[in-house]
Amino acid sequence: MFLSVILLLLGFGILVKGADFLVKGASSVAKRKGISNLAIGLTVVAFGTSMPELTVSVLAALEGRNDASFGNVIGSNNFNLLFILGVAGLLYPLAVHRNTVNKEIPISLGAAFLLWFLVNDSWNGMGGSGINGLSRLDALILLIFFSAFIYYVYLSMKEASAKNAEEGYHQYSMPFSIIMILGGLAALIGGGKLVVDHAVNIAQYFGWSEKLIGLTILAIGTSLPELATSAVAAYHKHDDIAIGNVIGSNIFNIFFILGITGMIHPIDYNTEMNRDIYVLIAGTLALMVFLFILTRHKLDRWKAFIMLAAYILYTGYLIKLG
Repeated sequence: MFLSVILLLLGFGILVKGADFLVKGASSVAKRKGISNLAIGLTVVAFGTSMPELTVSVLAALEGRNDASFGNVIGSNNFNLLFILGVAGLLYPLAVHRNTVNKEIPISLGAAFLLWFLVNDSWNGMGGSGINGLSRLDALILLIFFSAFIYYVYLSMKEASAKNAEEGYHQYSMPFSIIMILGGLAALIGGGKLVVDHAVNIAQYFGWSEKLIGLTILAIGTSLPELATSAVAAYHKHDDIAIGNVIGSNIFNIFFILGITGMIHPIDYNTEMNRDIYVLIAGTLALMVFLFILTRHKLDRWKAFIMLAAYILYTGYLIKLG
């Protein structure tokens, strides 16, 4: 048991470092190709911080651990939305860009509704093995929406000036950049394998369900890159990065992570997780109300506290259910 805890923590550390290597290596290659900092931030960094969720979800699905695969993504989104924004907003009240409020948060809400519909419908062709679940056809639909979202990001990049980028990306030699990319990918696969196997071992030791372990330990562990990014951005008063990272990651997780996972291996769905999707929908709606109606386009500390408290209560409820 103690060894499983140590190896789980080691796996999380390898995941985070692997994502960091992948982002730095890919960003360096992009800089050498003349791509702007803004474009790198909206694409490479967004992909990189979502790679732990992708690795864990795919490996869990391939091992037949469907609850862990779904729980990782849904739990990560709830952690991103309620806990990370709660922490970031408590560190510094966040002024939110109009595009994020008017477009990206509604897209995130629509992604949650689409996921709920796809996993609960009975139209489960192209490789689905159960009435409820994510078939390859469902996964293809998610990837089509993901492509549309990437096109929206592309249009947004064309409208924005590269000088608005808040962060620079270091440029390494091309061979070293490629080594970083390959090393990052290897670390993600190895770390993801450690995390999945030993999280399940811990769950079995305590008699916890795979669903609970996916919604809590896996979700929190794979969201560490987003937590670090948003907390640092909030501390340095880079408001758009702090909240944009979270909303963008939630969209990526549903459209891209589950889309890729479902295409590789269809996933049966435990309808008890509808409760957790409802939490995600309610939390996203609450964020919209906070930003549309009460102190427009600003996440004040009291709003952040409510979101953080909601996550703590929700997690306590999950643990009580086991």
